[in-house]
Amino acid sequence: MTDQTKETQTVTDVMDPARAAALWAALDLPDDGRAALPPFFHQMYFWDAQPPGALGRDGHPRVGGVIPDMGLPRRMWAGGRLEFLAPLCTGAEAQKVTRIVSFVRKQGRTGPLGFVTLCHEVLQGGHVTVREHQDLVYREDPDPSAPAPQSRLARMDEDCAEAWSFSSTLLFRYSALTFNGHRIHYDLDYCRDVEGYGGLVVHGPLLAQLLILKAERELGPLTGFSFRATAPVLHMQGAELCRKGDALWVRGHDGRLCMEAVAQV
Repeated sequence: MTDQTKETQTVTDVMDPARAAALWAALDLPDDGRAALPPFFHQMYFWDAQPPGALGRDGHPRVGGVIPDMGLPRRMWAGGRLEFLAPLCTGAEAQKVTRIVSFVRKQGRTGPLGFVTLCHEVLQGGHVTVREHQDLVYREDPDPSAPAPQSRLARMDEDCAEAWSFSSTLLFRYSALTFNGHRIHYDLDYCRDVEGYGGLVVHGPLLAQLLILKAERELGPLTGFSFRATAPVLHMQGAELCRKGDALWVRGHDGRLCMEAVAQV
C-alpha cells in the first residue's frame, strides 16, 4: 500500500521471510535463519509498483513525484549512508517513509548533473529500525565523441579479498527481488545504444549488499554503513570485495576502484 504526496511517500509491506530466503539463494549463500532481516535486506521490500504509463524510458517510475524532474534522463544510485537502529523482524508489517532531503542541478566537467538525496526511514511497531540516506545522480545522455572517463585505481593493501562474478541471471533475479525496472541491468541493447555502457551494469546496491554481508561476517553486527560508487562493474567482468579494518571496497577486474565503503560496528 502506497501513500504519496509531493514531499513524502509511505509504503507498507510485510517482511515476508520467503523473499529474504530468495535473496540468499540468488547470491548462492547459506540462509543463516535469523529472525530479523540482515542489514540492507529491506531493499527487497516496499515496492513502488507503477503501471507502464507511469514509467520513464529507463524503466524506473517517472520523476516528478517525490523526486523532481530536472530534465536529465540518466539515473545512477551514487551511494548512501545507513543506520541500523533496531532489528527488522520477519513476518511482521513495516512502513517505509521517504522524503526528499535535497536536490540541486550543477554544471560538471562532462555537462549538467542533478544531485538528489532521499531519506528513508523503516518503521516497525512504531519504532525506526533503519534510517537510510540515498544519493542519486542524474546526467545527460552520453556523448559518443567524448573521451572515456578516467577511474581511480583501487588500493591493494587489503587484509582479505574474495572474488565474485556477476551473471546476467543474478542481475535479473536481483532486479526482480527489488522490483527494480532499471533497464541498464537487463536490457543489453538499451545499455549500449542509449546509456553508452559496454554491457549490463551490476546494481550499485547489490555490490553494497555484498560488502555489508562481508563486513558483518568478519567484524560482527553493524550499527551503520556508508558507501559510494565510483565506477561501474559490467556483468561480464569479475570483481573483488576487499576489506582492511573497517574500510571496504570493490576492485574491478582491471584494478579500478568501483565502490568504497566504511562499516560501523
